[in-house]
Amino acid sequence: MKYFARRLFHALLLLLAVSIFSFAILQLTPGDFFAPLGLNPQISSRTIAGLRSQYGLDRPLPVRYGHWLVDLLKGDLGQSFAYNSPVTPLLAVRARNTLLLTGTAMLLAWLIAIPLGMWSAVHRGKWGDRAAGVMTSALLAVPDLVSFLVLLLVAVRTGWFPAGGMVSSSFGDLSRWNKMKDLAEHLFLPALGLAIATLPTMLRHVRSAMIEVLEAPFIQAARAHGIAERRVLFRYALPVAANPLISLFGFSVGTMLSASLLVEVILSWPGIGPLLVDAIMAKDVYLVIGAVMLSSLFLVAGNLLADVLLFAADPRIRVE
Repeated sequence: MKYFARRLFHALLLLLAVSIFSFAILQLTPGDFFAPLGLNPQISSRTIAGLRSQYGLDRPLPVRYGHWLVDLLKGDLGQSFAYNSPVTPLLAVRARNTLLLTGTAMLLAWLIAIPLGMWSAVHRGKWGDRAAGVMTSALLAVPDLVSFLVLLLVAVRTGWFPAGGMVSSSFGDLSRWNKMKDLAEHLFLPALGLAIATLPTMLRHVRSAMIEVLEAPFIQAARAHGIAERRVLFRYALPVAANPLISLFGFSVGTMLSASLLVEVILSWPGIGPLLVDAIMAKDVYLVIGAVMLSSLFLVAGNLLADVLLFAADPRIRVE
């Protein structure tokens, strides 16, 4: 319990630091949501001042942060100025969509990275391994923005996949099976783009971890005893190589989240990304902070899950 309590305490400290930093950055940004109203001659400065006072924007930063923190403990992330609605329900729907996208992309990336990385490690130095190395180097050299734009171009030019959105306009009239099919068609391109963005790093880490384990004496002894190669790889080598891969899982959560914001904007996936961009452009303070805090919470939760998996997989951590 001390191990988990320490990790949880560090996570809470990180979230607290992110919230303070977010408030400070937004405070240093010139103007606010109501500043553009001053360009309208029909709106008096007294009206604008009243709106700022109503939403607490005229208070000092420590006071505003203290009120927001108290509301956060009650489950309230504040009020969105642009939507005139509480932030929490706005983010709840977008968070579900982002989790669906990132979860699918992460599953797809790991399903490709683990077998391909193991195959590359077994055949290291051969033409297949070199081809995989060239492919990962090429993917690393291409910016994520370019990859996502290429996928968008493919969707628009070919018409094989929907070019945006999460479901079709006639989604409500479809049967259950056709609804799942329609959702999968809209999900495929964003998930593929997100998986491609993180696949090279995963593939190289899996290959490196497997090469290190395959050179260990106990693997050589298992092969000398005539144990089948498939059993050697999956029963003995992969569990030993799992520790760095579990740590990579926590790192990949952050990579997925940062890339998902971009792919959601380009491919029009209704997740946290487009909502955050619109909130930043409108200087919708509490919506921006809520989106940032939710993304940070996903990152912290992914790393906590990786810590729990490491604790379960590695007896050395339990002994410590």
